[in-house]
Amino acid sequence: MDENNLIILLQQGDKNAYKQLFIKYYSPLCEYASQYISDDDSEELVQELMLFLWETRENLVIETSLKSYLFISTKHRCLNAIRKNQYHERIHSQIYEKIKDQFEDPDYYFVNELTENIQKAIENLPETYRETFTLSRFGEKTNVQIAEKLGISVKTVEYRISQALKILRLKLKDYLPLLINILG
Repeated sequence: MDENNLIILLQQGDKNAYKQLFIKYYSPLCEYASQYISDDDSEELVQELMLFLWETRENLVIETSLKSYLFISTKHRCLNAIRKNQYHERIHSQIYEKIKDQFEDPDYYFVNELTENIQKAIENLPETYRETFTLSRFGEKTNVQIAEKLGISVKTVEYRISQALKILRLKLKDYLPLLINILG
């Protein structure tokens, strides 16, 4: 069957014409596409082209030969696939560059979780322990300054801080290696 009749029958929805077209051109198009992209990708690309031909058969306008149309379409689809792949690789590379330090620091993933758990643990301390501990660790007050501010003895300040630390160590034991510098 010549190309013009094949195109006409294809446009009319003749499945046998489509089958002939597929049998005749599928392998050569895959071989041609594999010069640009991987074998697996080339097979998928040619299958998509063949499906496109079937789905748009009624509006199919071929100004050159069918063979030229198919090979040119395959080449353009390959170039588009390469361009798309390069774009994805460039975006991936840019994203990776922005966050690679986070990947290299295993503690990074625990920071938000750790922060939330520390805040919860401190909030759950008895009020007097919480107030004393907060002034000591976050208010940067000395034990003498805390004692004066709260109207208690320095020994009471020391006791409350030690008790707060015991409670926090128990509640945050899973994070203990990361907390050594914070809790002292």
